[in-house]
Amino acid sequence: MNQQAQISAGTEDMMANAIRALAMDAVQAANSGHPGAPMGMADVATVLFNRFVTLDPADHSWPDRDRFVMSAGHGSMLVYAIHHLLGYDDMDMEQIRNFRQMGYRTAGHPEYGHAKGIETTTGPLGQGLATAVGMALAERMHNARFGDDLVDHYTYVIAGDGCLMEGISHEAIDMAGHMGLGRLILFWDDNGITIDGSTEISTSTDQQARFAAAGWQVQAVDGHDKGAIAAAIEAARADARPSLIACKTVIGFGAPNKQGTAATHGAPLGEEEIAATRAALGWPHPPFEILQDVYDAWHAIAVRGAEARAEWQARLEASPKSADFTTSLAAPDADALNTAITAYKARLSAEAPKVATRKASEMALEVVNATLPNSIGGSADLTGSNNTRTKGMTPVSRGAYGGDYIHYGIREHGMAAAMNGISLHGGFLPYGGTFLAFADYCRPAIRLSALMQRPVVYVMTHDSIGLGEDGPTHQPVETIASLRAMPNLNVFRPADAVETAEMWELAAMSHSTPSVLCLSRQGLPTLRTEHVAENLTARGAYVLREVEGDRDITLIATGSEVEIACAAADALKAEGIKTAVVSAPCFELFAHQDAAYRLSVLGTAPRIGIEAAIRQGWDSLLRPEDGFIGMTGFGASAPAPELYEHFGITAAHTAAKAREMTS
Repeated sequence: MNQQAQISAGTEDMMANAIRALAMDAVQAANSGHPGAPMGMADVATVLFNRFVTLDPADHSWPDRDRFVMSAGHGSMLVYAIHHLLGYDDMDMEQIRNFRQMGYRTAGHPEYGHAKGIETTTGPLGQGLATAVGMALAERMHNARFGDDLVDHYTYVIAGDGCLMEGISHEAIDMAGHMGLGRLILFWDDNGITIDGSTEISTSTDQQARFAAAGWQVQAVDGHDKGAIAAAIEAARADARPSLIACKTVIGFGAPNKQGTAATHGAPLGEEEIAATRAALGWPHPPFEILQDVYDAWHAIAVRGAEARAEWQARLEASPKSADFTTSLAAPDADALNTAITAYKARLSAEAPKVATRKASEMALEVVNATLPNSIGGSADLTGSNNTRTKGMTPVSRGAYGGDYIHYGIREHGMAAAMNGISLHGGFLPYGGTFLAFADYCRPAIRLSALMQRPVVYVMTHDSIGLGEDGPTHQPVETIASLRAMPNLNVFRPADAVETAEMWELAAMSHSTPSVLCLSRQGLPTLRTEHVAENLTARGAYVLREVEGDRDITLIATGSEVEIACAAADALKAEGIKTAVVSAPCFELFAHQDAAYRLSVLGTAPRIGIEAAIRQGWDSLLRPEDGFIGMTGFGASAPAPELYEHFGITAAHTAAKAREMTS
């Protein structure tokens, strides 16, 4: 805390110059990187950490630590330098010396999970800010459940001009202001420089007015005046609104011939300029050498944090909410959910409802949300269409953070990034919905979910031409293929209510893989009318209908087209063509099965894939000579049955294709 810091202008100058020296030396050694932002924001970062931030490098996952997000991720050496100086045990000088090198934790941009203390992966500009909004919201929601004694921390963000130009910044800023996230403090590195040169060539936005209009407290300071920086942070922490502190800085501060220019943004300073910088800063030490006095000053922050963590631990142990708090941060109860879902599946198989899988998703969520205490739902202004809100859920809003449903507004990208932040913060299992065609609005954040191995759940409804009259703008014919191309992402497309329930069990229990749930608008019959306790969707694909003896042909389908495959199989059976039907709700999980199982499902007979989408991505199930019934271009506006007939995605067309392939 500020009142505990031993503040000396000379000491903080040395602390800041240590950041600058490590940044310029590491970039020079790597012969690549971005020294400008770390050097320009070193004063701000030093004041922030020395006087305000509470964390303990010895326990980097302490739940009540302050969060620090370097949204301008290209300035990663600021983060690595601070972590080294604070004494994180995985950030020794060898890591700094080998910045951007294979096998080291000091990646070009900060990567969550690569090193302790990195709260989120950043680099795609604006996403750090938007993710931090989710962290700050999660802090308030967790606080509403467990009180100030256990949850009482801040989220600090450094963002640059590029972060604020990105469109996602608008979604994030608007949402944070609307939600009143007063524990969120953003430092804008207002250096007026981008890669192409001065920001004057590309923007004239009054950023301070923009933030104020969104309900933020706004202050402006000289980013090299430590007293002014500290006063602004004090004021921000005392304000109930999220806060912007516009820090007027000099990019590459200290480099006498290059500071203030784009030359310091994304390239090494060069040996001559580094020597001149050492002289200008009064830093005569060789590369990668830090005086013990400087280490001691930074280590004092860690000592202060360790004391705060010990006090917090004592409060946790004495709290009557201790067990619930610990449970909220633990993995979900897999046994409890499996028991509930298995019983629910038995009812579904017996009752055989015909419902759209978006409705089946809502029905399954009733089970999930009743079983798991900390699921957090939401939608990008499509609650009634996505069916993401179950009975008893209450909205999260400004001053009422105890709810469990978030109205994200028409901010798909912001929603996805905020869910990443909620997941990273801990305490909750977030899911949120929109139309599948708008997955591309979410895509950069979905990609970070996959990269960071965060099990966020994306509920994507209206998954094909089956949505009908809204037409090709809303019909995601290529979207499923593009999502399947993303590493570490499970893309589910369930065929009926039973598969939908199984899908939700898998998504909720995932430890390190996000899920996209592709759900139909149109009603689908229950195909699994005989109860099977095993979660067959976990296999990725399975034989729904087998034949006696050798197969003549195998129909492989997903989602709403499994019904079509079954109807085609019935017609072919009447003609004596032995047709197996395979449901393939998740290609990614099927790819993880052993070769023997995959062969038992796919067989050796000719195959036809059926999906109301493009063929791309089906090569893991189909051979070049196999057939495909689906889309080859965009859809059209018409009632769904007419569209299926028009594009030839029918049982009759499938049967004709099978006859052709088996004749």
